[in-house]
Amino acid sequence: MRKICIVGNSVAASRTPAESPLAGWGQYLAEFFTDQWEVKNYARDAMTARDYYPGRFVALLNMLKPGDVVAIDFGGVEQRINMVIRYHSRREFKEYLRLYVEGIRTQNAVPVLVTPAARCTFDIDGNVLDTRDGYPDVVRQVAAETESPLIDLNALTTDFLRGLGPTRAKQFFRWVDAGEHPNHPEGIIDASHFNEAGAREVAKMFASALHELPGLPEDVVRPETLVPAVYPPVLPEFTVENPDYALYATERTGTAPAIAKPDRAALVGASLKFSGTVHPGTDYVLFFANGVYAGGTGVGPDGTWKWRRAVQWPEGDHLLQAVGLTEHGVTPAAELPFTVLDRIAPPRVNGPAEGAWSGPRPRFSGTAPKGVRKVMVLEGERMIAEAPVRDDGTWNVTHPHDWRPGLHTVEFVSVFSAIHSEPARRTFRVLGIPDGNWLRESAGSRLACGGGACEHHPFVGP
Repeated sequence: MRKICIVGNSVAASRTPAESPLAGWGQYLAEFFTDQWEVKNYARDAMTARDYYPGRFVALLNMLKPGDVVAIDFGGVEQRINMVIRYHSRREFKEYLRLYVEGIRTQNAVPVLVTPAARCTFDIDGNVLDTRDGYPDVVRQVAAETESPLIDLNALTTDFLRGLGPTRAKQFFRWVDAGEHPNHPEGIIDASHFNEAGAREVAKMFASALHELPGLPEDVVRPETLVPAVYPPVLPEFTVENPDYALYATERTGTAPAIAKPDRAALVGASLKFSGTVHPGTDYVLFFANGVYAGGTGVGPDGTWKWRRAVQWPEGDHLLQAVGLTEHGVTPAAELPFTVLDRIAPPRVNGPAEGAWSGPRPRFSGTAPKGVRKVMVLEGERMIAEAPVRDDGTWNVTHPHDWRPGLHTVEFVSVFSAIHSEPARRTFRVLGIPDGNWLRESAGSRLACGGGACEHHPFVGP
């Protein structure tokens, strides 16, 4: 029996009933295949192309047989520039994808490149937003350059979400109100991972696209299983009758909802989540954005609630008003002013000065725009360090490794919420004894000491 294997991250990974409503599209793929093929799902949580390559990919190569198919579904977490252990620059991501393609082909198996699925995020006009920062384009480029089959799951899911619209889309994601699901009594808001219905639809999209790829065997997919999706009804929060009454009613009962997050007058990203509590007896919370009804959410057994709208907030100042519904009427309104940023400036680099000399361990320092909590440091598009930003806006970091003598250029990026700035660049020179110099080569017959500083003769120095 031939195999179709999936390598990738949490969006494709198989889930247990205890993790419901979370589901991965890979766990449903076998429903659409003939009995001539076996699905092996090796996708795992938070797995990046770099993490997967040295260990798990070795095991995969050793079990592949000629004619097996391997779906390569990375690019969902590699864009996280605010996380050093996950981030891949586009160049690094591209190089790893090429290595996967080459490795699979050495086993006479078939690599199929897959673009990462779209997130449940819309703009104010209801258009699906591209939140993948150009990484699907990298996958498309590698597919073209290596002449590999491509399943453009990003385009397929974007079209699917566009058809659903923001009033229906979240019903295909792990996105439930408080009190709605026994595994998440406090509610959960997840615009990246699918629920069972969403994962099954994405698996169907994948199977349909695989069925249409030229050059692959014709006995992979059962065409009769590829039935059109059934769209769910509009969400209850968008069918509330006369919601403006709750905001402008003259008679009130009980106490206003408490908004715990975000902080009052905070700087926030465009996809912010709100959370808080209500007085016992409150069944539902309605939200108004700058005086216009924006949606609502259920309340958990302990009085907690969470809410986020699928539409991103535009940049600027906003006022959220929250009103509770009880069997006796509506509560007073809670108000929360906040400011949305959808772009940030690069950090200012104070040291080293442009063109300045540095010792073998450069110390980088500067200031960051308001709201920025991290400055990421890159060299040659590779992440090399991160610098926390203090309350006064200053930051600094000293790289823990000695640098080679010579001219170096480093980039610095401000990170705020899910957005990042364009890089600021600084070129400087590191002082030291260069490779090939007699001071080094004259002592070249002996290996370097391990561990700390060496005081043995002849002294080589930094």
